[in-house]
Amino acid sequence: MNSPDQLLGPESTSVHLIDDVDAGDQDAKIRRCQDIIDYQFSDETLLRAALTHASGASNRLASNERLEFLGDTVLGLMVCEWLFEEYPEYNEGDLTKIKSAVVSRRSCGRVACRLGLDRCLIVGRGVTRNRSYPRSLVSDVFESVIAAIYLDGGRDAIRDRIRDWLQDEVDAAVESQGASNYKSSLQQHAQRDLANTPVYQLVRETGPDHRKAFLIAAVIGDQSFTPAWGNNKKDAEQRAAANALAELREEPLPYPSGAAGESSAETSA
Repeated sequence: MNSPDQLLGPESTSVHLIDDVDAGDQDAKIRRCQDIIDYQFSDETLLRAALTHASGASNRLASNERLEFLGDTVLGLMVCEWLFEEYPEYNEGDLTKIKSAVVSRRSCGRVACRLGLDRCLIVGRGVTRNRSYPRSLVSDVFESVIAAIYLDGGRDAIRDRIRDWLQDEVDAAVESQGASNYKSSLQQHAQRDLANTPVYQLVRETGPDHRKAFLIAAVIGDQSFTPAWGNNKKDAEQRAAANALAELREEPLPYPSGAAGESSAETSA
């Protein structure tokens, strides 16, 4: 099992904690956090609780642990809704992998540090002198702040902020977990059921050098499948593989040839 340090990744090795729970300092952290997240709380006690680690709370129920519990669910729901709307061509398995990567401790910790939420944490005296303190608290505060905004401002207040904060994480997860599955899945299917390996054939390219679009078809043996457009050859090949899988499964095409805004494309080189 990975340690909390490993889960946060190399980008998050510098966590900034201030070793006191002075009331004036707490107020400064609350103001700083509201500036960071671009949201002014009607009930600042929610944000104070969201930023308070158990070591800085009068009791466990006054810490951010309950808000973290709620925030984990709110984050998961918002990301699932986002992926469901934006990636209709992905199946349940792909969406689950992408979602898991986006809401992981590593991802949340990385975003929290990027925003500067680690500088807003309210912790108890001695925490920064204890080298064994859990670095996962940085990702925990991200979830607790999400819950605090949700409770204070409702669904609309947190939805767009989550999409803004996590856009890079979603893009990276889609690239590594989602789109790459189509070529891999087609290759497995072709080798297992058709005793052949897919190749990808450039059918057509359009546009100036700095904005080219490529129409590519997947070919297995003598069978050429409906080609798909992409802004680069890699994306076009992934989409061509998705089309081939859909045809083999007798499903609707996720990427008809005219989907890139071009007139109907040729279907053979």
